Amino acid sequence: MKTKGGLSWIYFVAKRFSLVDRKGSGSLSFKLSTLGICFGVMTLIIVISVMNGFQREFIDAIMEVSSFHVRAEGDFERKADFKKFLKENPRVLCSQEFIESECLAVGPNGKQAAVLVRGLEPDVFENDKGFAKEIRVLRGNFDLFNDKTAVALGSTLFRTLGVRVGDTVSLYSLGSKKPLLQAFQDKKDFVVAAIFMTGYADINQTFAYVDKDRADFFDGQNSSFGIKLKNPSTDSALLDEINQKFPEAKAKSWREYNRSFFGALRVEKNMLMLLVLLIFVVVAINIFNSMRRIVYERRFEISALSALGGNISSIKNIFVMRGFLTGLRGAIPGLLLGMFFCVNIKSVFAVLSGAIFWLQYLALLVVAPQEAAAVAQNPMFAVYGNIPAKMYALEIFFITLFGILSAVLSSWLASREVLNAAISEVLHDE
Repeated sequence: MKTKGGLSWIYFVAKRFSLVDRKGSGSLSFKLSTLGICFGVMTLIIVISVMNGFQREFIDAIMEVSSFHVRAEGDFERKADFKKFLKENPRVLCSQEFIESECLAVGPNGKQAAVLVRGLEPDVFENDKGFAKEIRVLRGNFDLFNDKTAVALGSTLFRTLGVRVGDTVSLYSLGSKKPLLQAFQDKKDFVVAAIFMTGYADINQTFAYVDKDRADFFDGQNSSFGIKLKNPSTDSALLDEINQKFPEAKAKSWREYNRSFFGALRVEKNMLMLLVLLIFVVVAINIFNSMRRIVYERRFEISALSALGGNISSIKNIFVMRGFLTGLRGAIPGLLLGMFFCVNIKSVFAVLSGAIFWLQYLALLVVAPQEAAAVAQNPMFAVYGNIPAKMYALEIFFITLFGILSAVLSSWLASREVLNAAISEVLHDE
């Protein structure tokens, strides 16, 4: 015989109640609740993973191409010691010295655009693998160091200027220490050697790269060091070391450079999670109402268990256990389905694209056959399918746990009405 009040007894009685209620009026409600939890967990995992991948493309492009993890001023007397310090530091993955200048670019047809021109070191692709990975050369050859007049333009910038590989672009350096009027009179011509693209549109629209050793172009500009870390979260420790040993370097973390942007991404992700979590709220309300009805319907059994010595808290836990089992039955399949769809996200969007295409095509064949030939697959599905879904174990764990706890909490709230009436009244009514 099961021990009264123990976990095994609670589980045994909860299973018996569940078997009896499979044919009762609350059966459909619990099945819908289980499906709701499954759908909620699956949807939230897919949405958050796709959002992670979408944001990761932005973050990787910014970190690897634009802002680095730590930036420091490069024009100070102990520059050689600073380079040696970075090379020997175990936290540093790689570093590069560069020069930036805000410029006005003018194409051969007179089209203009504001440009951030960055001068790179010749070994940047060998030294910085992250930069080499994020920079995708669409046209030409990203070889800026054999020809001092070569320039590489972002994919959006080259369309704005209306140029092609081999065309000449005039750059007016506005970041130099020269007077503004003299800067406009002193232009430098560069030949477009390559068109590149990254995962961040702002870089594609405003960035251009040249050789750092163009002293005539970067006249008066201060160089900087871009530092990438093996673990981005160790940026504070490296800043402390730099500030102690090289206070003149004026080092700053990526958190300072991109605080507003990363804050906006965090708010966007949190709001999206909040909207999808409303699914669990609806499911919890449904479970709460179903459990209240079951508590009322099982009042005779509850009274009998109490009269035979059952502990009141243990009897309440019977219904909490039912909620836990309901949440578990929904959350585990939702977890598995969500992970499956994330791993095969490209195939999923391809199937969705094909299904929607054929639904539209068949519907138009019935309603307006003459327009059916104009139906085409939505290209945005291919764009979404190419976004890599990034799954993080901690997020997936908490999503699954929240799905289970929503059922447990609603069952616990409903179980508080257990034995509100006296046992004698219930047994007398029966």
